[in-house]
Amino acid sequence: MIDTLPLNPNGHLISHTGDVDVLRLPGEGAPMIVMDARDCAVCDQRPALRIDADAVYAQDPCPYPEGITTTITLDVPSGKIIVTDDLRPFYDWDERTFAGYNSTLGQAQAIEAMAAVGCAYGPVGNSCPGLYRVGPDEYVIASPEYDEDENPSLPDSDRLAAICTDLWAYSIADFEHWKSRGGDPAKLGWSDNVVDVPPGTYRFVHHSGERTFDRDAAGTVVFADIQRIA
Repeated sequence: MIDTLPLNPNGHLISHTGDVDVLRLPGEGAPMIVMDARDCAVCDQRPALRIDADAVYAQDPCPYPEGITTTITLDVPSGKIIVTDDLRPFYDWDERTFAGYNSTLGQAQAIEAMAAVGCAYGPVGNSCPGLYRVGPDEYVIASPEYDEDENPSLPDSDRLAAICTDLWAYSIADFEHWKSRGGDPAKLGWSDNVVDVPPGTYRFVHHSGERTFDRDAAGTVVFADIQRIA
């Protein structure tokens, strides 16, 4: 017999509905088995489950109950950045050492690994966001809202680069650093952007791993806040 029981996930994200199906094997004292348990979409672990008569409980808490906000820095000594979706093979990571990329933890690890080799990277889905200036030395990677007349919530005049997300991500690097790793300006495509910014160190705070983040929310969706900090 199959029962649908409520799930107490203990901070994990292992069910889209909040319920799980439990198979009760025939026979007195026979075990019950959660049929649709899966790895947590946040921490990439499959928690041990306790099955009671009225509910299913994850025994150990998720280490990231609020999700993950990932903060990295990018040095831009040249005062030029290349902005696009995909800067492979110039920058990449070894996914064999990380949690699964479809998990929040795996994506945070990818962001940090890319930053370590000189690329500000972040997953944004198929959103085609832009890089916008929002203040002195302040920027965002964001998708604006459009009103009924197709006027964007972020002015086009403040957009420094549009990002075509064939990779479902943004990738930003110092232009000269990218060239030093084999980048050829003569081979830049239509979706690649070279943007002048003040030289310095930039802090990127990436939000898509936060539990409350909603890529499809009404209004302007900010994937990353960027600020020149030195």
